[in-house]
Amino acid sequence: MMLDLKQVPHTPGIYKFFADNKIIYIGKAINLKKRVSSYFNKNHTFGKIRTLVARIYEIKFIVVDTELDALLLENNLIKKYQPRYNIALKDDKTYPWICIKNERFPRVFLTRNVVKDGSQYFGPYASVKMMNTLLDLVREIYTPRTCNYKLSESNIEKEKFKVCLEYHIGNCLGPCEGKQTHEDYMVNIGHVKSIIKGQIGEVIAHLKDTMEQFAANLLFEEAQRMKDKIEILQNYQAKSTIVNPSINNVDVFSIITDDDHAYINFLKVMSGCIVQGFTLEMKKGVEQDEKTLLEMGIVELKERFHSESKEIIVPFELNMEGADYKQHVPQRGDKRSLLEMSERNAKFYRQDKYKQMRFTDPEKHTERILKQVKSDLRLTELPSHIECFDNSNFQGTHPVAACVVFKNAKPSKKDYRHFNIKTVEGPDDFASMEEVVYRRYKRLVEEKESLPQLIIIDGGKGQLGSALKSLDKLGLRGKIAIVGIAKKLEEIFFPGDSVPLYINKKSESLKLIQHLRNEAHRFGITHHRNKRSKAAIGSELHEIPGIGDETVKDLFKFFASISKIKSADLKSLTEAVKPAKAKIIWEYFQNKKEPTSE
Repeated sequence: MMLDLKQVPHTPGIYKFFADNKIIYIGKAINLKKRVSSYFNKNHTFGKIRTLVARIYEIKFIVVDTELDALLLENNLIKKYQPRYNIALKDDKTYPWICIKNERFPRVFLTRNVVKDGSQYFGPYASVKMMNTLLDLVREIYTPRTCNYKLSESNIEKEKFKVCLEYHIGNCLGPCEGKQTHEDYMVNIGHVKSIIKGQIGEVIAHLKDTMEQFAANLLFEEAQRMKDKIEILQNYQAKSTIVNPSINNVDVFSIITDDDHAYINFLKVMSGCIVQGFTLEMKKGVEQDEKTLLEMGIVELKERFHSESKEIIVPFELNMEGADYKQHVPQRGDKRSLLEMSERNAKFYRQDKYKQMRFTDPEKHTERILKQVKSDLRLTELPSHIECFDNSNFQGTHPVAACVVFKNAKPSKKDYRHFNIKTVEGPDDFASMEEVVYRRYKRLVEEKESLPQLIIIDGGKGQLGSALKSLDKLGLRGKIAIVGIAKKLEEIFFPGDSVPLYINKKSESLKLIQHLRNEAHRFGITHHRNKRSKAAIGSELHEIPGIGDETVKDLFKFFASISKIKSADLKSLTEAVKPAKAKIIWEYFQNKKEPTSE
């Protein structure tokens, strides 16, 4: 191993870890000596870091002046070398730009290819819809040409071109025939640039001055055209303004993470309007903290979208020493609203990704949810097999219990089981839970069936304690994870811990636990109702002297309900059962009818 940490300086810079003559990780640091030494001087929690350190064969570093310089250099080197253990940054080659072509009468159009020919490019735009809205607005107000004629001064004087259909339908002012002067056209292009940059207020102010000049010179038609343009821009501005229009040329950044990825949302705000928005997805490397991820994301997004904003809004303080912009962490007001909007956009992006994954890669979607359950409940293994228990009784009668089974986060209905309570008298939920849990896992052990990784008990500490007694009797305590969920506040109880866990209400792991609990309740209630119904029906028919179980079964097979049996005539009853039985049943229900009053 060619490692000599004594040579690493106490300065800002970037470091490169090599294995087999290949860069496997690139990082930045305010103090290279301290940062690089930390990899070798402490025990690391994450297995990925331990694996990285074990592979390091050589270290190289580059010294820079500030941390921001290190961040920029790190960002560029990661994109160039794509080291295995670094954050993966997605490329931006497919994003569209608005191009104002370097021509005498510049065209304004969408492009995905940036050519260094003196043209001006605005973007890139993550939202094609937002970009098309801007282009439509520009075309409606300023009608730039769409043809690709070479409109030199000599060509126009020689009348080489004729106006086309676009001129006749009002979408062009005919510069090809000199109907629009070069000076007037370039004034319009200046306004177009301001609108694209989000500086709509400046354009409106200029149009108002022009309108007033036309009106003062009694040029009312021209003044009306200016007024129409002003109204279109004001309508667009009203729809676009999100917060106070005084918030101008500000970048907003927020971050949310999951186990494997970080999602950094970027909003560009001009005069209170969001003119650009994008969410950067980053696959985590060995750097796990949100601060580092956000710092790298900001550098990447500012470079990608060519942002020159002098202020950024962020959720927490960052180490951006040497940056030519100030950072602001708002606690309230319009800037706080913008930060919350950015966070919502990041969450929507992640949610949409999860939805797509559910259809395109269901196995990965399932694994992600189970990993979340494992993390939230602090389990030692992935809970691919989960069972949930629920008790049901009605005023202490007909006590039953249900066990539902989920495999790979989905109901396995063939494995559902009902339990009639056998050893408990009266409405004792604790004793009932103890009985069914014992019966369930005693049978699975005896039949050498697979046991679940997680048991969920519908109830609080009392029901959980009862279930634990059964696991103790079977010697399974500690071998199967078990929790209880209380309905009122969705509290999760753990064995031996009086303080419950509260999982985020929007968490997918809580939704899965709720699905299990609700399914167990539904399954148990259905069985309980059926049992009560059969008991009520059976008891009434069994009250008839001479009528046994077989006759009751034949009656229900023929009539399907007790009401039809009661209202049946003797002939119909005879078709269902033997004539002697039919006569007994018919006479019994006839005698029970109320006598009619005269």
